[in-house]
Amino acid sequence: MTRIILSRLFQGLLTLFVLVTITFFLVRMMPGSPYTDEKALPKHILEQLKAYVGLDKPLPVQYLTYLKNLIVDQDMGILLKRDGVKVSEIISQSFPVSAFLGVLSIGIALIVGLPAGVIAAVKKNGPLDYACLGAAMMGICLPSFVIGPLLAVFAGLGLKWLNVAGWNTPTDWILPAVTLGMVNAAYIARLTRGGMLDVLNQDYIRTARAKGVPGHRIVTRHALRGGLIPAVAFVGPAFAGMISGSFVIETIFQVPGMGQHFVNATTDREYFLIQGLVLFYGFLIVGANLLSDLAQIALNPRLRASA
Repeated sequence: MTRIILSRLFQGLLTLFVLVTITFFLVRMMPGSPYTDEKALPKHILEQLKAYVGLDKPLPVQYLTYLKNLIVDQDMGILLKRDGVKVSEIISQSFPVSAFLGVLSIGIALIVGLPAGVIAAVKKNGPLDYACLGAAMMGICLPSFVIGPLLAVFAGLGLKWLNVAGWNTPTDWILPAVTLGMVNAAYIARLTRGGMLDVLNQDYIRTARAKGVPGHRIVTRHALRGGLIPAVAFVGPAFAGMISGSFVIETIFQVPGMGQHFVNATTDREYFLIQGLVLFYGFLIVGANLLSDLAQIALNPRLRASA
């Protein structure tokens, strides 16, 4: 187990280093600069601003300085258009909102997806199976940026049940959480169905049936643990993806999370904020994958034996 954890940590650190490097140079290749604005600044003012934040130095020097500040001082830099505001402050303020939205979304995805997958497997080739598969296929085919506006128009503008924008009351959480949750519920339902069917066709399940063990006990005590492994492997990266991939949803519903800051940072060319958010997203995905691997090992005896 220790060997696997150390191996995953090394791979994660290597991934983060490559991510930081690629992001740094891609950001510097963006057209324009942080000080490109509708109103052109005088040349000497522009040079003073670049010298103040170190953007006047050669690119390799900027890169090494960024790595040194990041590793030694844990400093992600400052906002170029809001002097004195650190990237770490923006992340610490917006991450709780994105994380809360992710928790709500993954909760909805699990509550809907797991039972649907189990029912579809137990009732294979029946009306319930087809209904669950059809709903899951719709959820997979319709992207969140289509479901979100449709829900906003239907439940917000049409029925006037919910606000279509804002993050002030608990009712404001419903539309963005449902939008993110339903898409992932579809994947979880299909993975759970596949995992359960594999387990239900095993010899020990047939033996249990032959001995007269009731169907509900076969499902809950013998099949569920193994059948959930594919869904468990998906949940970790999916949770990180809900936080890191909610740019469009946070923009549509005006949620003050990291996704909205990322979109604004790209339009404003806030170099350090883009780099800091990408690094933070990468850290979340690496951590979620590690937890997912550990959960699979805990659920699968063969993986535990090889660990």
